[in-house]
Amino acid sequence: MATNPTFQLFSSSNDNSSSQGLGFFDSPEPPRPPPPPPVEVFSSEVSSSVAFTVDKVSIDEVTLLKGRVNTKEVFGLPNSDLVPGVYEGGLKLWEGSIDLVKALEKESQTGNILFPGKRVLELGCGHALPGIYACLKGADAVHFQDFNAEVLRCLTVPNLNANLSQKPPFVSVGDRETRFFAGEWSEVHQLLPLVNEGDTDKKGGYDVILMAETIYSISAQKSLYELIKRFTWLQRSTILGLVEGQGSSCL
Repeated sequence: MATNPTFQLFSSSNDNSSSQGLGFFDSPEPPRPPPPPPVEVFSSEVSSSVAFTVDKVSIDEVTLLKGRVNTKEVFGLPNSDLVPGVYEGGLKLWEGSIDLVKALEKESQTGNILFPGKRVLELGCGHALPGIYACLKGADAVHFQDFNAEVLRCLTVPNLNANLSQKPPFVSVGDRETRFFAGEWSEVHQLLPLVNEGDTDKKGGYDVILMAETIYSISAQKSLYELIKRFTWLQRSTILGLVEGQGSSCL
């Protein structure tokens, strides 16, 4: 009886069996420009030269603020969803992030996910509504990551500040740690502080990783997988993500 070859989640580029793959997984992607180096963005670096306005967004029983900035003003680009390797769409409020907040609220109400005491990482944050929700729900630390530092300075940090300034009086966020990191997934691990080093005596890694519509490129899947693996304990971490057109999932 013939045996099946060992399954590989990611095949190497020199794998001669790729012709037996599935459709778009085998289609080559155009080369990208070199990514910007990873950098931590501090809240004091918020841009004062870009116009920032806010609108209210009602997500079931949750009301948050969504910032608005002009893509051309920030990047010198037309109002495009994204330019691969240059601008990864962080200034647009993607529908998936709203759906993820809905899922978080539902899971929070049923007690399936509780944020007090948790350390949270939001990947591809943009407006950062899921991470802001976690912050308002009592997470000890929320770290925000986006490909572009400009997105963090011009949108993420101002949007977090706007939401915290409008929080109900009974919500205390005085001791919450919020930090911001820019960079590609294959490199930003150099800066993220809560790495899981495999020491069972220390609480390394993040308790919750959030992401919504973060992945559109096949070539980026391995970097995302390796990043998640590096910063979580599979025995206890919650990974909650949402893909366009699909429901949220907890892993």
